[in-house]
Amino acid sequence: MPQLPNTFGGWIVFIIDEYGELFLKGMANTLLIAILGTIIGFLIGLVVAIAKTIPVRKTDKAFKKIVLKILNVILSVYVEVFRGTPMMVQAMVIYYGAAQYLGLTMDPIFAGILIVSVNTGAYMAEIVRGGIISVDKGQTEGAMSIGMTHWQTMTSIVLPQAVRNIMPSIGNEFVVNIKDSSVLNVISVSELFFTAKSAAGTYLKYFEVFFIAGAIYLVLTFTVTRILRLIERRMDGPDTYVITGSQSDSMSVLKVKKRS
Repeated sequence: MPQLPNTFGGWIVFIIDEYGELFLKGMANTLLIAILGTIIGFLIGLVVAIAKTIPVRKTDKAFKKIVLKILNVILSVYVEVFRGTPMMVQAMVIYYGAAQYLGLTMDPIFAGILIVSVNTGAYMAEIVRGGIISVDKGQTEGAMSIGMTHWQTMTSIVLPQAVRNIMPSIGNEFVVNIKDSSVLNVISVSELFFTAKSAAGTYLKYFEVFFIAGAIYLVLTFTVTRILRLIERRMDGPDTYVITGSQSDSMSVLKVKKRS
């Protein structure tokens, strides 16, 4: 049996040396679930938001109005249910419900990605819908006036602007998913919290182990936040830009500084 330390710092070094690989595995699974869950959730939210913003005109056929009404009700129920219940409860219902009533025994990691995705999709749907609404209506009306469909208007004109507007919210959801993946330990997903809990039970050093886990979560979220801010700045373009144009058969150049 190894010589056990008798100081806080000694236990930190000892636990990292003893369970470092376990922490790395848990951190990798946490990032995998958070990244895939956020991406898939964003795609789900995108589709839901576009569907919920399909306009209903007086000239539309009755069948189309009924279909859109039913679709809107179904999507609204989905959003309200997954925004109104804790992810931990959703994990228990989906994972054990699928096994009990459908006979599906899901891999815990797959189940974790599925749960985070559908949960994130409900929040993303409202975030994307807010981004769509934030785009000036005149642009949508202009696109419709030249014969563009709702889908073409969304993908070509509205969504590129809406996505930039909601980038901070998307980044925030990613950070939240890194932290909230910890609730998946209830279905035995070997993410960071689960591995930390396993390590803590060996020597009953819960404070030291979860101090390390907390530091890892902090490093992950801090790093991700800074990377997302850099991406937002790149999407904004340079601080100054050049306008060129012809005036009296000669080129005029104007350097403009963007307003902050």
